[in-house]
Amino acid sequence: MSEFATLLIDGKEYKLPVIVGTEGEKAIDIRKLRQETGHITFDPGFGNTGSCQSAITFMDGEKGILRYRGIPIEQLAEKSTFVETAYLLMNGYLPDRESLTRTSVMLNDFSLLHEDMKFFYQNFPSKAHPMGILSAMVNALRSFYPELIDLDEDVNRTFLRIISKVRTMAAVAYKISRGHATVYPRPDYSYCANFLHMMFDNPVIPYRMDQELVDALNVFWILHADHEQNCSTAAVRVVGSGKVNIYAALSAGISALWGPLHGGANQAVIQMLEGMQQNNLTPAHVIEKARDKTDPFKLMGFGHRVYKTYDPRAKIMKTMCDKVLKKLQINDPLLDVAMELEEAALNDSYFQDKNLYPNVDFYSGIVLRAMGIPTKMFTVMFAIGRLPGWIAQWREDALDPNQKISRPRQVYMGETIRDYIPMDKR
Repeated sequence: MSEFATLLIDGKEYKLPVIVGTEGEKAIDIRKLRQETGHITFDPGFGNTGSCQSAITFMDGEKGILRYRGIPIEQLAEKSTFVETAYLLMNGYLPDRESLTRTSVMLNDFSLLHEDMKFFYQNFPSKAHPMGILSAMVNALRSFYPELIDLDEDVNRTFLRIISKVRTMAAVAYKISRGHATVYPRPDYSYCANFLHMMFDNPVIPYRMDQELVDALNVFWILHADHEQNCSTAAVRVVGSGKVNIYAALSAGISALWGPLHGGANQAVIQMLEGMQQNNLTPAHVIEKARDKTDPFKLMGFGHRVYKTYDPRAKIMKTMCDKVLKKLQINDPLLDVAMELEEAALNDSYFQDKNLYPNVDFYSGIVLRAMGIPTKMFTVMFAIGRLPGWIAQWREDALDPNQKISRPRQVYMGETIRDYIPMDKR
């Protein structure tokens, strides 16, 4: 028997169907609400609104659960690779050995950029932010690779081309910003190893590949590969619902990710730590400022919009952070400040009571800095990791027969009808 919720408006009852997800989540189906009642719902930020039915990622903020296609993030971080996880997200199942090998080969085959694309890079202003460049360049990919027309075709070829080329584009952007020659990928390197190679190798000082750093990058990208209907993923779905090409939808996702409240949070963490250092603020002082409701200061890297307990990704990233710092033995005062702040916050009763634990952005910012990734590139790193999730979400939305073009309603609070006043009477 179907379950219903009863809504009472002006003495009249309306029965609204209840949708139950496979993990027991319940949603009240309001698709006919305005048609039957003349009312809409009001939900700023859409924190209580389900925009779609999805089979990609499950998360429970109260219990600290995150799973990709049913597989716990802890297992993927420990046993999988980013390429295998990307395959899982885009296809819905883990690849066999032959499929994984073929995927890795295709990623290498697609890793070179069309030489004409370098002219784009050279004409951006020298101070242009890498995220703005990446968003524009992904959109430009449509001009070079327009093949994806029908979702019944071999779409994985297009998806893998995007994942491969965006990695190369990020590395090229960094090299050009330094005035260095572009480094080409090597066919004998894995996806993550090739990124580090393209970023840091040069003819004067060849880059020595460290497997522990490759592993850290694998884990970083796995943890960021998808996260349900967040701001950037929702942007990809909303733009994609207009049936635009996938490059335009992904470009929108990159732009949405740019903000400091979303993908730019790990960059904001480092900038906050730098501010502490420059102004001689101790962790105790910073925590006091964060507790003061009259102080506009915002403690970055702590707490999460959805997780009301410890972010499961943060636990994994903290372990990887400890390994990387121990391995590299870096003497960086900023990282010392970060560790002191972490300890102070974890032992503060206010933070404990409010469940304001360090989140994945706090630890990922530290790891990326330790690996030598420039702060401006942090959000680009996030975008590379999130590509498989965006692609999977775009595809799911495009194939859903029940999806319509996104078109939110509003509650109008402006002027009522009034006459136009001619210029000479104003």
